[in-house]
Amino acid sequence: MAETDRVELLSSVPLFSALSKRQLKGVAATALERTFQPGETIVKQGDKGIGFYLLLSGNAEVLRAGQKVGSLSTGQFFGEMALVDEQPRTADVKATSAVRCLVLNRWEFWGAVGQDPEIIRALFVETVRRLRAAQTAPGGLTE
Repeated sequence: MAETDRVELLSSVPLFSALSKRQLKGVAATALERTFQPGETIVKQGDKGIGFYLLLSGNAEVLRAGQKVGSLSTGQFFGEMALVDEQPRTADVKATSAVRCLVLNRWEFWGAVGQDPEIIRALFVETVRRLRAAQTAPGGLTE
């Protein structure tokens, strides 16, 4: 996949939407492509979260304790919190068709963005914005 395509896809992810094209190029340079076959587990509930996944093609299902709780398709993503911490995954994600993902692992990601305080600031601002939105949503967080 071309760098410009990676940059375009990453710019559609809310966590990265405030980054400039130059900054997105730095993030995109750390990404790898992985493929998964139908029925293959992409991530497993309880395993240490070590990265972010963006579906380039295919479909997957999200399962908690073996029960389907959601579906993912091309252009959707999961694991953005795993870029920040290594907490256990809260669900399994299994391919329901052939899946191709763009993967950012946290070590490569922070190695690249750690050199640019503006990227860190933009990520922090977006995280706070999302927390505020969760607080004001019905049934959301309380201060």
